[in-house]
Amino acid sequence: MKRFRKRFRRYRDLKKGIMICGHGSRSKSAEKEFGLLAKGLKSKFPETPVEHGFLEYSAPNIHMGLDSLIAQGVEHIIAVPGMLFAATHAKNDIPSVLLTYQKKHPGLKISYGRELALHSEMITAFQSRILECLGLDHIHNGDLYDTMLVVVGRGTSDTYANAEAAKLTRIVTENLGFGWSETVYSGVTFPSVGQGLEIASRLGYKKVVVAPYFLFSGKLIDRIYNYVDRVSETLPDVTFYKAHYLADQDHVINTFVERIYEAENGNLTEDLDLMASFQKRLKLGQVDIHHHHAEYQPIIDPEDEENLLSHDHDHDHDHDHDHDHDHDHSHGVYKHIAHPNGPRTMIDQGVCCCFMSQFPEQVIEEERLIINTRTAP
Repeated sequence: MKRFRKRFRRYRDLKKGIMICGHGSRSKSAEKEFGLLAKGLKSKFPETPVEHGFLEYSAPNIHMGLDSLIAQGVEHIIAVPGMLFAATHAKNDIPSVLLTYQKKHPGLKISYGRELALHSEMITAFQSRILECLGLDHIHNGDLYDTMLVVVGRGTSDTYANAEAAKLTRIVTENLGFGWSETVYSGVTFPSVGQGLEIASRLGYKKVVVAPYFLFSGKLIDRIYNYVDRVSETLPDVTFYKAHYLADQDHVINTFVERIYEAENGNLTEDLDLMASFQKRLKLGQVDIHHHHAEYQPIIDPEDEENLLSHDHDHDHDHDHDHDHDHDHSHGVYKHIAHPNGPRTMIDQGVCCCFMSQFPEQVIEEERLIINTRTAP
């Protein structure tokens, strides 16, 4: 016990710094918005160095942010993933970067927190965006019984992360009292946004709220809104409301603050400790450490919004990435890649080439035949 107290006192006395780990985006607006979030956190921790970094696309990368903290004399880094749910990046990629960095810097302590998840503040932030798009400050029971809610999740190959988006939909539906609700996804899994909206529109609701559960802007947000516009053109008697993404609301920043305190104090149960889980799976040989994510790769052609340059990796990321770099890993083909209401409905719609590479040629040909039949005069 005495040894533990001595060690705890030593960690407690270390100079602390905070690291916010994001994915990165080709969208400069998304980069700026992430920077604003980091700025908001600095106001919450005025005496503590706060840095942010990205896995890919954007600068600074995570290594740069960590280097900056060390340069400021930080000895204990509290890192948290700037992500809504715990999928591949929060579970594997960020822990991999942090663990590798820590091994190269003996004496440095890194504590890793958890994703934002369905914290009550996050639910409040999401609901405020929904009410905002409806032009409402508050509601009474029954006000939205004639309105349908469609929540758009990111979509990933991680079943449990997808399930959290569906859980969010149910919570908000009951909290606000929508007449009906559906969950659709912008990536990898099913139902896809376009297909989901088309099916949902058949239920007969004349008012439909489409709410993307995303932190920041970017190509996926643009694509989601474009899907809404496309469907609304075919249904002139239905009013579609497009909710704003979350951004750096106080509710979001407050959630980050709590996640930082959890990591700092070690208040994470075993099932929520992402770093412990990663190390356990690493020891069992269930995951590999990859170093490519720590290295910033600039976009070759910033004007090419749907750059489908070839690169040799075959995986399913839960993000929009049209980029030019090599990954030295493979997550395998998503098992429902050919689902009739899923990813195949996005074929030839400007999605990433590594995503397209997962489709068997037969599926691509079948989907193109469906598209041609649908658009034929």
